Amino acid sequence: MGYDIQSELKLSIKSVPESQKGIIVQLMQFYLYDFTAYLRIDVTENGTFPAYPDLYQYWTSGEQKLPFLIWRQDVPVGFALVDRMSSNREADYYMAEFFVLRPYRHNGVGTWAAHELFGRFAGRWKVTQMSTNRPAQSFWRKVIGSYTDGDYREQTHPVRGNISQFFNT
Repeated sequence: MGYDIQSELKLSIKSVPESQKGIIVQLMQFYLYDFTAYLRIDVTENGTFPAYPDLYQYWTSGEQKLPFLIWRQDVPVGFALVDRMSSNREADYYMAEFFVLRPYRHNGVGTWAAHELFGRFAGRWKVTQMSTNRPAQSFWRKVIGSYTDGDYREQTHPVRGNISQFFNT
């Protein structure tokens, strides 16, 4: 019998009400810190990273922007920000941001959470990584490849060089 990470670690992924958006704001600090390996992001005068642009829209745009927290029992261990692409010809859903705290990486938590989200929203998906973020590219190729049995296409942005995967659920 295979290993069931969801049961073993008691994982869940839940939509985030506005009353809990502060959890994402706090986790975003770790996310932005990780990004300093690929982008120059300076902290503000109070020692924190700048606020994520337009994060508030995830609670004011109706069903267009969907915030999720990844939980292990009662502890948040990551988040996902999913955008509905209502007028986009190439995708219905876009994984705008995805983050798992370092202690929970490399053990299937991220894969489980991504697959869970793909399963909740049937349609055409787009996931993008920065050209310099090789670990993210490797992660998403593996995650999407296993979810789709390799049935996805990849495209490199002609100017920025960012890598995007496109697939259907």
